[in-house]
Amino acid sequence: MKTLPLSEALKTCAEIGYANVEFALNAGYPTEPKVFTAEARQEAARQLSALKLDLPCLMVNLSLTADDKAHAQALQTIRDAAQVAVDLNAERPAILETVCGGKPATWEQQKSGMAERLQSWAETAEKVKTTITIKAHVGSAVNSPERLLWLLEQVKSPAIQVAYDYSHFELQGIGMEESMKLLLPRTKFIHVKDSVGEPGKFQFLLPGEGRTDYVKYFNALKQHGYTGPVVVEVSGQIFNKPGYEPVAAAKKCYTVLADAKAKAI
Repeated sequence: MKTLPLSEALKTCAEIGYANVEFALNAGYPTEPKVFTAEARQEAARQLSALKLDLPCLMVNLSLTADDKAHAQALQTIRDAAQVAVDLNAERPAILETVCGGKPATWEQQKSGMAERLQSWAETAEKVKTTITIKAHVGSAVNSPERLLWLLEQVKSPAIQVAYDYSHFELQGIGMEESMKLLLPRTKFIHVKDSVGEPGKFQFLLPGEGRTDYVKYFNALKQHGYTGPVVVEVSGQIFNKPGYEPVAAAKKCYTVLADAKAKAI
């Protein structure tokens, strides 16, 4: 909902029936920390409370393969995001979620350096009392459950957890049950979207437009004991297309997911 005023986006999500929203803190969004004023944060916090909307997570765009300058900026982004979280809800601050950067083919050469960068993220997150959830991405160096868990094992910090997004595994032929079994014990946040194609050429879709069986999905979450937030992620591949309608997309996604949840055991 990048093109909508924040107040309108929140009101729309509440009216549709969503229980959770996520703020993107990336450049160009009204919630980007440098333009998200103290007054605007106070108003957003008031509105979230009035609408009974939870804000479990904030999206940041960081990379574990960045150069030293960009890495220093990433650490500042973590500090800035943690402050936004506190400003919006001091009692239950939102956690952070990000992908990890890099390319699948460079994993072996870069994984040690990525682990060192992640250790710095963890130390910074611990100091500002936040949690960073990292996500495997079909196009990044961390593209599988095994690579994600390897990084977590190197750092061993409660400040680093998992953001689970099955769409990236589906594109690689990694099963839902297999990926959930490995990752849900460390998962604090979930994104849902659909996908079509293969690792080298793919298109993300809205939930319900692809192959994902969401009745099976919600049953699997329950079986694994996951009770955290499940939030729709609309890819830039979708919202940057001419004619994209954010309200229509939000309604469509809610209908698909609410129907599936109602049919789940």
